Amino acid sequence: MKILITGGAGFIGSHLADKLLAEGNEVTVIDDLSTGRYANVAHLEDKPGFRLLIDTVLNSRLMEDLIRETDRVYHMASAVGVRLIMERPVKTIETIFRGTDVVLGFCSRYRKRVLVPSTSEVYGKGVSVPFREEDDLLTGATDKHRWAYACAKTLDEFLALAHWKETQLPVVVVRLFNTVGPRQTGQYGMVVPRFVQAALKNEPIPVYGDGEQSRCFGHVADVVEGLTKLLDNPQCFGEVINIGNNEEISINGLAKRAIELTASTSEIKYMTYDEVYGAGFEDMARRVPSLEKAERMIGYKPTRTLDDIINDVAAEFRSERPDSLQNAQA
Repeated sequence: MKILITGGAGFIGSHLADKLLAEGNEVTVIDDLSTGRYANVAHLEDKPGFRLLIDTVLNSRLMEDLIRETDRVYHMASAVGVRLIMERPVKTIETIFRGTDVVLGFCSRYRKRVLVPSTSEVYGKGVSVPFREEDDLLTGATDKHRWAYACAKTLDEFLALAHWKETQLPVVVVRLFNTVGPRQTGQYGMVVPRFVQAALKNEPIPVYGDGEQSRCFGHVADVVEGLTKLLDNPQCFGEVINIGNNEEISINGLAKRAIELTASTSEIKYMTYDEVYGAGFEDMARRVPSLEKAERMIGYKPTRTLDDIINDVAAEFRSERPDSLQNAQA
């Protein structure tokens, strides 16, 4: 098959490209490298069937050509990371919604199967844990920029499902929960690489708030396995499906595991949200997915633990990216 991955030089997109190429597909990646990295796909440049285009999904003429000639589209292009969301809310909203509008419009015109990633952020301040796909969504006030990402992704979901309702576009919406692993950087606020980098340098590990907020972290290899199965099953079309891991841990617990597994002498340094993001930042206490629907529809079960994730991230920083250890706080 011919497959198009938007944002394919990003963290998840590049792992997806690896897997789809290994399965014998032809893969085209388009990425403007605003948050993706060429290094993530450099090893694929000489592989048969791989093509990289440095451009934006907002280039409508190019996107029409690419989508017309492809069989399936994984629309991974997006603004990412809490820090970017807080610092550049206009770019966040425009990049997410305008890009998705372009991709879905051409997929609808040419009847292409398309996967649209959403995020656990859309559950917002919901307290019904674990989060299920049919739950009501509760975000904060519009003057809290922290919620711009969640609302933009929610609009993506509405648009994708509207295409399904009106024209039966074969589209799947997947809500990703804290995907982590090799190639992820801490540049835009991702907590696991930041903690691991600091631990490897024996520097203080910055924990925001009281550290009792909890999250679940899914290994990118598990997540990509799920993503590739979703477009194979027509029963997933028009559905919203959680993908991730349901192993819950507090941020304090995460920092301690990073210290233990890297044999670090780091200590935890607490910082207020205002210090990091400015006044008015809101966070959620827990974020735990129900994976029942994913298991029922595609047999999805995560196989890698949080320890596996931390060990894999640490191994990469130690061997493949020693430069990262020199810039852990960047």
